[in-house]
Amino acid sequence: MGRVTTTDRRTALRAGAGLAVAGAFAAGCARTGAVAHSAPDATSPPPPTTSPTGASTAPARPAPSPRRFPGQPAQIDHGPRGRPRVALTFHGNGDPATARALLAEAERRGARITVLAVGTWLDAHPEMARRILDGGHDLGNHTMRHLDINTMSEADAGREIEDCAARLKRLTGSVGTWFRPSRAARASPLVETLARRAGYPHVLSYDVDSLDFTSPGAPAVTRTVLDAVRGGSVVSLHFGYTDTVAALPAVLDELDRRGLRAVTTTELLS
Repeated sequence: MGRVTTTDRRTALRAGAGLAVAGAFAAGCARTGAVAHSAPDATSPPPPTTSPTGASTAPARPAPSPRRFPGQPAQIDHGPRGRPRVALTFHGNGDPATARALLAEAERRGARITVLAVGTWLDAHPEMARRILDGGHDLGNHTMRHLDINTMSEADAGREIEDCAARLKRLTGSVGTWFRPSRAARASPLVETLARRAGYPHVLSYDVDSLDFTSPGAPAVTRTVLDAVRGGSVVSLHFGYTDTVAALPAVLDELDRRGLRAVTTTELLS
């Protein structure tokens, strides 16, 4: 064994100190991780959700809750006819890339929309809830699995509404501003009652159906909307269809030419 010099002793001491610090740091991380993954109690805020990019989608503050609009029916299919506003409403489902493209185009032109999200879509793409709200748009409930809700039993229909509401609550702090029945323009009396029980004073219907889900081509979607739309209209459109993305600029251009502003449904009725 060679002679140990003063320099060797100093090196060994520094290495030992470094190992001690590293060990303390690792222990601290382990303790922090244990706390972070403990089950929240009933009073804890909604747990943060992580997007595929790793960004947190936890809400900075709770999203708006449903409102009652005095003088409006239980099922709303249009707003005031005498005001130069329309609501473009989108069924939230399908490829999120088309959703992002539609949101970006609407925002570029100063338009605001209403998105009725399907619960399974929120499960697959939780980051979209915050993306929609951060753009200044309305976000609502379009049932959990997008089944024919009017034909379901009371128990099954109730779960469809409540399960989607729970997803929205977890992601945004609110059950959303609106409920729209799936696979139907209007809710049955039972579904209307179940929606009210879940916290939605109104069911959101529409008076203009774009028929974009039939993939008729962008010009046909544009014509269908513009032939029927007028002040106060609520227009039914869909995420997930490239025809809708392609049609949106022409629709917004013509609405602007007619002096009609695209606003959220909440703004339409306020």
